[in-house]
Amino acid sequence: MRAIVVEDGTQNLVIAEVPTPTPGPDDVLVRVAAAGVNRADLMQRRGLYPPPAGITDVLGMEVSGTIEAVGSQVTGWSPGDSVCALIAGGGYAEYAVVPATQLLPVPDGVSIVDAAALPEVAATVWSNLVVEAGLRPGETVLIHGGGSGIGTHAIQVAKTLGARVAVTVGSEFKAQRSRELGADIVINYREQDFAAELADSVDVVLDIMAAKYLPANVSVLAPGGRLVIIGMQGGLVGELNIAMLIAKRARVIGTNVRNRPLTGPGSKAEIVAAVREHEWPLVARGQVRPVISARLPIEHAAHGHELLDSADSVGKVLLLWHNSNPD
Repeated sequence: MRAIVVEDGTQNLVIAEVPTPTPGPDDVLVRVAAAGVNRADLMQRRGLYPPPAGITDVLGMEVSGTIEAVGSQVTGWSPGDSVCALIAGGGYAEYAVVPATQLLPVPDGVSIVDAAALPEVAATVWSNLVVEAGLRPGETVLIHGGGSGIGTHAIQVAKTLGARVAVTVGSEFKAQRSRELGADIVINYREQDFAAELADSVDVVLDIMAAKYLPANVSVLAPGGRLVIIGMQGGLVGELNIAMLIAKRARVIGTNVRNRPLTGPGSKAEIVAAVREHEWPLVARGQVRPVISARLPIEHAAHGHELLDSADSVGKVLLLWHNSNPD
């Protein structure tokens, strides 16, 4: 099969012939229609975020497409089913192996291509805002990167949960899109100090910056607040005011989805099941929808990475194979 790989000795993305993967007894083989681009892909391309042990080094952590074959122990899924899926790697390819417990049906009202924009953001947002942070109706949540794939999804989910939503963005274009999605407070971090604007008033912070924002994030927390760190775009090591954390009875939580176990408590299977139960009805009713920045041919994967890393992207970037119909 064809796949996008990182060229040896460089960071160039090229199409190469690689072996078609074989599903195990608990897996399915998916013929990929589209793959979502995630910041983790950019980090892996640079050698900063290797895949878990035993996972292909082909990039791509979410796909949509059609089931080609099912493993001997798989029930409830059949060849020909339209699906999307959360995976640990291998999405930028014509075929991907997916543990059956990480499959999701394509939601009602969403095309098979656009469904590729949902698994990673849905799993990340639900597991962190709801499971880890316990966001409740009436609470205030601060979402950093309101124009990102995770940010645009988190705004919508938080609003359906009855939360007051604040976001940080870097441009007026992203600010306007955030307001359209339901954000109540929009802060342009290039012009405003979010720590001053929101001091001691935020119940949950969903953070992608880590070290750079750590002191400010703790300062905006209300008593009992929860800071959930899911990214490291602002560095790895920061200074934490322990006295302030204790005085606020606050918590700092570090988490990711990719390296979780496949099954058991806190597993990918558990998260995917919760997404299907709680988020998929919201998508079917149009309360939460995929936000797509661009749909690009798979050959333009490098441009997709550049777009995701630019100030011009709001929502998800998708990579499509030639046999994919965006409608």
